[in-house]
Amino acid sequence: MEMTGRIAVITGAGSGFGREFARMAASRGMRLALADINQAALDATVDELRATGVDVIGVHTDVSKAAAVQALADATMTAFGAVHLLFNNAGVASGGLVWESTDADWQWVMGANVWSVIHGVRIFTPLMLAHGEPAHIVNTASAAGLISAPNMGIYNVSKHAVVALSETLYQDLKLVRSKVGVSVLCPAFVPTGIAQSHRNRPAELQNSVPPTASMLAAQQASVKAVESGRISAPEIAAMTFEAIDAGQFYIVPHAKILDLVSTRLSDVVALRNPSEMFALIPSS
Repeated sequence: MEMTGRIAVITGAGSGFGREFARMAASRGMRLALADINQAALDATVDELRATGVDVIGVHTDVSKAAAVQALADATMTAFGAVHLLFNNAGVASGGLVWESTDADWQWVMGANVWSVIHGVRIFTPLMLAHGEPAHIVNTASAAGLISAPNMGIYNVSKHAVVALSETLYQDLKLVRSKVGVSVLCPAFVPTGIAQSHRNRPAELQNSVPPTASMLAAQQASVKAVESGRISAPEIAAMTFEAIDAGQFYIVPHAKILDLVSTRLSDVVALRNPSEMFALIPSS
């Protein structure tokens, strides 16, 4: 799709993938509406791009809240009058044995990872359909949305939901013969700030009890895996824009994960018990 002069909306734009999506969109001549829950990080991204002449606005947004996402849409329409490219990208991570996760854990992760995408799809898709021009939606899921590794229960559930929502959105948009395309991004571990996402956890969703041993182990494993990731956030952004250009739905940057996906699907088809994911995860 043509991007020069078009409008992109990007959540989680203050760091990680979101910041790189913003930089890439700017390099393609797009005008930007950026959102993040971290005001300082959002301001830094906006200031960086504005200094290079990019037409950009920043909107402080808690994407788990419908009213906040609606405010982001309203600000975008006021500033630019349309939306052509949407990145439902904001997200957080949390792990531990699934039965040890608290109600606050579930509310936090599902709000940031699932309700954010629901709000984005519900609010922005009609705006894209209304102008009738080519448009595209990218939902950031994870390899955890294609397999179900242990000690990652909440995160797995949230990312499987994003994949399912994205697949259904793709089919529904085809059903009405729209010009809106869809992609779902499913990376494995990439060096970003995802392992420290608790830094932005709302006060009202903090736990009143200390983390369990399984939660601490999951956090340590996440930090190690993220830091050792061999594909960078800028490379992920480049792959994502290539997929948008190609009209590609599934974006799976870490190709070795596909063997695990194949094993999982084979388990389903064969009606056999789930394979042990940790035993099958490649070392690099």
